[in-house]
Amino acid sequence: MQTVLKGTTREVILDTEGQAVIVGERINPTGRKKLAAALQAGDMALVLESAAAQVAAGAEVLDINVGVPGLDDVAMLAKVVAVVAEAMGVPICIDTPNPAALAAALKVVPGKPLVNSVNGEEASLRSVLPLVKDRGAAVIGLTMDDNGIPMDAESRVKVAGKILERAAKLGIPAADVIIDPLVLTVGADSHAGVVTLATIERVRKEFGVSINLGASNISFGLPDRHTINQAFLALAVGRGANCLITDPGKLAGIIRATDLLLGRDEYAARYIAYFRALPKVTV
Repeated sequence: MQTVLKGTTREVILDTEGQAVIVGERINPTGRKKLAAALQAGDMALVLESAAAQVAAGAEVLDINVGVPGLDDVAMLAKVVAVVAEAMGVPICIDTPNPAALAAALKVVPGKPLVNSVNGEEASLRSVLPLVKDRGAAVIGLTMDDNGIPMDAESRVKVAGKILERAAKLGIPAADVIIDPLVLTVGADSHAGVVTLATIERVRKEFGVSINLGASNISFGLPDRHTINQAFLALAVGRGANCLITDPGKLAGIIRATDLLLGRDEYAARYIAYFRALPKVTV
């Protein structure tokens, strides 16, 4: 199954049988004081710097979140989306829990964007899916509902099915719904990673759709988070995750290597090209 995303100059295809697509996560002010301050000041320089650095590091889609307390996210999200889309040309992933901000951003974003996200809660399904349908966008579906995040794979798969069913009723094709199995920290539950991996396998088998993953939660509260994140990404891609919201500057290498080892990179062409494009380090 293929999902087509479009920017102003670049088209990206999420292919369930193809290579993993990297969605750059760093245009997000959470925990980034300088970016939060820049957004509050309406200064786009740091935003564009982050966008360019992520694309150079391997991001094929850019996630944009402007969640700063007290900020007019309706106006600011639309502004940032328009500026970044025009400057970078890649598809945009609009990341907001505010339906009003989502609606405003969808009006100005070019091409075919990805919406991050809808979930199985009734309020979310009713407010987000019609916007996705009207714009002809693709959407990430989080496997949580009004009862919270299920702690077992079977329940998460049921939520995925609910989201896909509700999307279909509105005329949104399954190809445009990317399911996110959700990741909790193994620091609190040693089986959290296993549940996510099992969910990936079952969603892929039962529905055949693309799988989104934001891997950094897996290591929260633990030492050497980078190593844990790398290991989990490799396992998740091996199970079927093919849309990865992450920091390309830190994790693009492991993603390219995993695709290579899974036989998805003939003659290591993409892996070699990735390393050739990295800035040269002089000693």
